[in-house]
Amino acid sequence: MHHLVQHRAEVGGPSAITIGWPLVGVFVLCVALAMAEVCSRYPTAGGLYFWAGRLAKKNKRQWAWFVGWYNFLGEVAVTAAIDYGAAATMMAFANLMWGTEVTALGTFTLFVVLIVIHGLLNTFGVNIVSLLSTVSAWWHIVGVLIIVAVLWIMPTSHQSVGWTFTTFYNETGWGFGPYVFLMGLLMAQYTYTGYDASAHVAEETKNAAVAAPKGIVMSVLVSIIGGWILLYTIVAAIPDGSEEGLSKIVNTGLGSGPAQIFMDALNNPDVAKFLLFIVCGAQFFCGMASVTANSRMSYAFSRDNAIPGSRLWAQVNKRTGTPTNSIWLCVALSILVTVPALFNTTAYAAVTSIAVIGLYIGYVTPVLLRRLSRDFTPGPWNLGRWSALVGWVAVAWVIFIVILFVLPPVNPVTVETFNYAPVAVAVVALLCVVLWFAYGKRDFMNHAEATHLTKAADKLLDE
Repeated sequence: MHHLVQHRAEVGGPSAITIGWPLVGVFVLCVALAMAEVCSRYPTAGGLYFWAGRLAKKNKRQWAWFVGWYNFLGEVAVTAAIDYGAAATMMAFANLMWGTEVTALGTFTLFVVLIVIHGLLNTFGVNIVSLLSTVSAWWHIVGVLIIVAVLWIMPTSHQSVGWTFTTFYNETGWGFGPYVFLMGLLMAQYTYTGYDASAHVAEETKNAAVAAPKGIVMSVLVSIIGGWILLYTIVAAIPDGSEEGLSKIVNTGLGSGPAQIFMDALNNPDVAKFLLFIVCGAQFFCGMASVTANSRMSYAFSRDNAIPGSRLWAQVNKRTGTPTNSIWLCVALSILVTVPALFNTTAYAAVTSIAVIGLYIGYVTPVLLRRLSRDFTPGPWNLGRWSALVGWVAVAWVIFIVILFVLPPVNPVTVETFNYAPVAVAVVALLCVVLWFAYGKRDFMNHAEATHLTKAADKLLDE
């Protein structure tokens, strides 16, 4: 949540947060509903790429391959971004508590420690992880309630509803207001990711054909409502609503916008530290869950011979029942994609945008194929006559945000402010093509000798 407010403050300010969040939420809900309908028909751990292969008319394996790779790399980047965000918030917390200096190296080191802890928990502590997942759900609910209550009760004054919804703040260098507002929507879009997690753990879920789609839709609904209440509250608590006041939050030395707002609004450092502690905890739990979902997807993808060294990644640890090797593959790759953060925050921002672009291309391709497929039989959980409308809205929205994500966010465009996202997307596309011809065409979902495939390869993609 930290980068959420941080980024939005520069781009469009309060109005981009209070109006942008529910606006984006509605479109994201369409994507989630359309995905859930496909999930109900095919509840498997592979999720998106498996659906794409099933639904495509021709070149089934190619469709599955591209969706799988975008989803896989998108998840790696999202896991990296969540844990890096958690590290940044924890550094701000350490700064307030013990005066620790916030540096790029310090944040990166803490990020590595966090992601290794998440890897270890997922490797050895299956029971601990399921316990922590329950704790996480309550932590989020109670945590949001506490932050909201404190920010409404303690500050002596609040910004008016009018100010919260209409104040526009622009530090981007672009003069065209609507463009800046649209750029401000990107951070909301980035935060609404990872709801395909319910699909990836479908093989471990009872009554998955109904439970997994419900999980996908509910996680988005809860985010829209809870997130909006939280964001509105934080914005309304900003004590100094002038340009200078907003500038102070954006350029805070703490490395965290919310931390600065808590400090300024509450006039009580102890309570501010406590609220920041709640945010740290929430981000820690998010990272843990992200590593779980990521490893399940890469495990399924390896089971179908997609990743180099698949035999190794598709092994399940006999003692713990978890795909241990694929957990560490994901951890190692996440650390690798975060290395640019040591040198250049803009290059690191490309990592978060590749995360979103990659994931949403993965999310919406099965939805598009489902719309183009004449003979799709809906599963027990479906949208009925709303299916076509919701599906096409989802497809249109994803095309729109992918275009937004590759436009330059800041003017003038320099090496420091350049949007590297299109480069990153092109690299992934190129990687997909090269790997496909290198071995995917031969091995992916195809090998008679691959005993670890869930079904015989020739039956895999045909009903």
